[in-house]
Amino acid sequence: MKDTEDKIPTLEEALKKPCKHRDKSLALQPMDNYSKTPGGPNGLPLSFWAAWDLKDRPRRIALLLDDCQEEYRPYAGDILPNLIKLVDVFRTAKSDSDGVCITWSSWTRTFDDGISNAMDRWYGPKGLRPEDPQNAIYVFTGSPGIKPLAEIAPSDKEVSEGWFYHGKHLDMFWNFDENGKSYLDEKLKAKGIDTIVLSGLWTDECILSTAYAGSSRGYDVVVVSDAVATATANQKTALTIAESTMSKVVSTDEVISYMENDFVTGEPGAVKGTTYPDGRKED
Repeated sequence: MKDTEDKIPTLEEALKKPCKHRDKSLALQPMDNYSKTPGGPNGLPLSFWAAWDLKDRPRRIALLLDDCQEEYRPYAGDILPNLIKLVDVFRTAKSDSDGVCITWSSWTRTFDDGISNAMDRWYGPKGLRPEDPQNAIYVFTGSPGIKPLAEIAPSDKEVSEGWFYHGKHLDMFWNFDENGKSYLDEKLKAKGIDTIVLSGLWTDECILSTAYAGSSRGYDVVVVSDAVATATANQKTALTIAESTMSKVVSTDEVISYMENDFVTGEPGAVKGTTYPDGRKED
């Protein structure tokens, strides 16, 4: 597959050419989300953070509730009040805008599901004792364990419209329809969504995986720092990585303030296209 020219120009050469969807004068200004540290070419290693702010432009926005399910209630206790606030503010905004939606997923791996993939090999085959299970890959408590937390559960209408689904992989986008299309991506593209707000469990697994997948598909990614949690010791590390690589990390209060005071509904396709898998802006 060939998707580049035979000769890739230097940066200096590229800046002399016209470039669709780029502002050359802006590109030549110093970055304000860049920290130079000594030790390598161009000041490497570097530190980056999101160049954009939620209020920068009109948006079409989705709240993603990642595996906020009953089996994980012990780990969700501290963040549940914030999850409730987020669902409430997004439901209110959704009633006034066609550019707002909410989606729920539940983790549903079971010992007899017939899947044997890299995740199974990574966790390994041990620790499945029913009286004291240790292997985190599977649902321990059966069907009751995969129900959404009662306080933030989707309505019957939201379920019937397909906004709640079962996932078997870390990445919320890794469920596919009969045409091989990402189920979640297609739902969001149909609404023209360009920004996803991630909440739920676990920060260092499903949240990070979905954040990277969302960024790869062209969404602006927001992680709500006090509305995500994990069962491991990696909470702070996961949020540091998210904030410095592909997402805006903000608090619940900041999201609520934005949705109540600053959110403006954007036009579909204004910043994110639907034709290409990477969500690039279309002509």
